[in-house]
Amino acid sequence: MELCSEAPLDPRAARAADAVRDTPEEPCPYRTAFQRDRDRILHTKAFRRLKHKTQVFVTPEGDHYRTRLTHTLEVSALARTVARSLRLNEDLVEAIAMGHDLGHAPFGHAGEHALDDLLQERLDRRFHHNEQSVRVVEVLERDGRGLNLTREVRDGILHHTGSGMPATLEGQIVRLVDRIAYVNHDIEDAIRAGVIGADDLPAHEVALLGKTTSQRLTRLVGDIVDESRDADRIRQSSEVGQAFLQLRKFMFSRVYLAPPASIESERARGVVQHLFEWFMANPDELPVATEQDLVRRVTDHVAGMTDRYALREFRLRFMPREGPL
Repeated sequence: MELCSEAPLDPRAARAADAVRDTPEEPCPYRTAFQRDRDRILHTKAFRRLKHKTQVFVTPEGDHYRTRLTHTLEVSALARTVARSLRLNEDLVEAIAMGHDLGHAPFGHAGEHALDDLLQERLDRRFHHNEQSVRVVEVLERDGRGLNLTREVRDGILHHTGSGMPATLEGQIVRLVDRIAYVNHDIEDAIRAGVIGADDLPAHEVALLGKTTSQRLTRLVGDIVDESRDADRIRQSSEVGQAFLQLRKFMFSRVYLAPPASIESERARGVVQHLFEWFMANPDELPVATEQDLVRRVTDHVAGMTDRYALREFRLRFMPREGPL
């Protein structure tokens, strides 16, 4: 039987035939190594939980706000467009995009910062969602056996944020497109929520990038493709890149760090930290795990919670119940 082969790729592209797994496996006749990684991620419990994890607005009322799952799908779609246009490995890009936020804590970045601050201040440890995402695929899924993903996919997941740069151009695509996706769809959600109006967006950046989400994404993606076509890294032009950074700064000052998101973030922070402390004091209430380090076990459990599960656990542990005592 003839093994699955890749379409013609640019010489700079990562090749699935060269992909490395920590535990070697027989090739699949129908899928490349990176396609198999994508499918393994797609079938994880962590991926399914993303539908109930916050993107920006904590448990918003309304069916049309983004969640961590819809953000993941939007990143995947944009990243695949860039990869295809540059004749880079679309399968690798998709696998990285699908797995990049698997380790995100409940309540978005508020939950991540809550865990990181608590661990750092009291236990001299840190929590970063990119590192937790790698832990999910390497250790936590499949009842502790992990997914045995290729090193290329794990590298892209680990370095989609933070100081390190992905080793592959495909990983660099996801790193840049992740930011482009969340800034633009968060603008839509913030306008829908009434936090900002369309006219509040900075005029110069809007004139350069576009008035609508579609126009901005087309301009930003096209700029990446044009600037990266013959380059040794994925990049933006200075003009478009600077405009995008200014738009991102606007979102931080007017949406991410401002009410009502900031108020809800503080409430979410309290939920996450109270739950962490409660499970540290009551380890018998933790799910069965092979991990012996209690701090690690509690971190894994709390970080893996969806927003609604965390709220339900908080009510159960800390709020009075209706009815007679």
